[in-house]
Amino acid sequence: MSSTATDVVRLLTVKGETLAVAESLTGGLVAAEVTSVPGASKVFRGSLTAYATDLKQELLSVDAALLAARGAVDPQVAAQMAAGVRKALGTDWGIATTGVAGPEPQDGQAVGTVFVAVDGPRRVDSGSAGGGKVEALRLNGDREEIRRESVRSVLALLLKELAGEQTGNERAQDTERNGGF
Repeated sequence: MSSTATDVVRLLTVKGETLAVAESLTGGLVAAEVTSVPGASKVFRGSLTAYATDLKQELLSVDAALLAARGAVDPQVAAQMAAGVRKALGTDWGIATTGVAGPEPQDGQAVGTVFVAVDGPRRVDSGSAGGGKVEALRLNGDREEIRRESVRSVLALLLKELAGEQTGNERAQDTERNGGF
């Protein structure tokens, strides 16, 4: 169990929020990492491992035209996977991994090309509807190293969003206590 997974479970517990995971190249490793934390059952609702491209559309509501045009290894696919699992499992937060662990390139993407995504209750980066963020990774190493780093990266991205949200609230409360700026 990683300290990042422990921190994610702790923050979700404090906030009273829930998490769902959509995985492709990580094949269940993200869910395993989260559920290795004692008390994860308070916040973790479940996961969908949509390894096959058609399951991304069928189970996670990823746009079929997007999958046909770009393939499964794409930032928009990652974002739609996170939003889709969040909706499908009825959670506050959804996270997703998609990419190429190797040994061969896929959909025109090189080995080590990975996209991780978070979808949450508020917009984290722009003014559009929803609450998603995607991070593009270019990872080195063998298949196992790429998969492990993908797990670490998606949990770190979620932790950053959870901690940033908490920090923003703390700043707002501090501003109120101190009478403005």
